[in-house]
Amino acid sequence: MANADIPSGLVPVKHKSGAPYNGAASAYYVPSTYATALFIGDAVTITGTANTTQVNAAGAGSFAIGTLPEVNLTAAGDGNPITGVIVGFAPDPNGLERIYNPVSTERVILVCDDPDMMFEIQADGAIAATQVGLNAVLIYTNAGSTVTGQSGAELDTTSDAPAADASNQLTIQRVVNREGNEAASAYTKVEVLINNHTRAYGAIGI
Repeated sequence: MANADIPSGLVPVKHKSGAPYNGAASAYYVPSTYATALFIGDAVTITGTANTTQVNAAGAGSFAIGTLPEVNLTAAGDGNPITGVIVGFAPDPNGLERIYNPVSTERVILVCDDPDMMFEIQADGAIAATQVGLNAVLIYTNAGSTVTGQSGAELDTTSDAPAADASNQLTIQRVVNREGNEAASAYTKVEVLINNHTRAYGAIGI
């Protein structure tokens, strides 16, 4: 039976210790000058700057200058670090129905940035038993959905196969043990840890 092709980006499921994810997130900033849409499940990376004006976000609070680190969508591929994964957005008064962030729209976003968090992600191909424990990178073959608000990011098995590579973005922990999820078929769902994380102990700053 083939796996369903339903990419959703990175979905937090539990801590490395086994404790369940409790919805914790940190606020980050996307300026109106950033011309890339963002979706729930997208990986993001700090840019090395922060908000330069006071930011007042409905439902999220007020943020003084410098208190919101700026993030961009994480580039796919080896060597590109990840700060965390988008799990929500502050409400947009100009579009309350939007569950994603359109291009060039200032927004406060909520990011799961715990380096010990495990995530579920769909692979763009099959995962062999011998690939569990290897490193992997993201791939953006699919665009995010403006209907569901979900990311189209996947784990790359086709253009950059999983390997023992310390600078890769993810580490495959296991194939998700769920009915309808087969490791031998394309679009396998796997649990991963962020391997190249900007908040990990000893990580080099951006």
